[in-house]
Amino acid sequence: MTYDPDNAQQPGSPLRLLPWETWDGRPCYLAASGSGNGYLTRKADRMENQQMHNAAVAYTDAETTLRNAAAGPLLLRLMLNRTTTALGNTLRIADSRLGRLPAPSDHGPDDEDPLLPTSR
Repeated sequence: MTYDPDNAQQPGSPLRLLPWETWDGRPCYLAASGSGNGYLTRKADRMENQQMHNAAVAYTDAETTLRNAAAGPLLLRLMLNRTTTALGNTLRIADSRLGRLPAPSDHGPDDEDPLLPTSR
């Protein structure tokens, strides 16, 4: 999967970036309805969990490979390929989760937040 850092989601986005793409490489989005726990949401959550697990395994394997002085160029290239794929997936997940955060409030940094206690 490709990741486009120039088109990151913004907090409060009504669409969820899914962890897969269309057949021609375009991103897929989901407009959740109801409780937000539908079939596609659960499928995306499971796929993200698997991708994060794969990233952890790729990271561990890359560390092991880099410590191996006998690792040749082919093995290093394969590990780099696997690691960059895992990193791309992880960035996509982070982007998706950023879009699911609440949108920041419109008041400036000097404005008081009514939800925070004041010390008066």
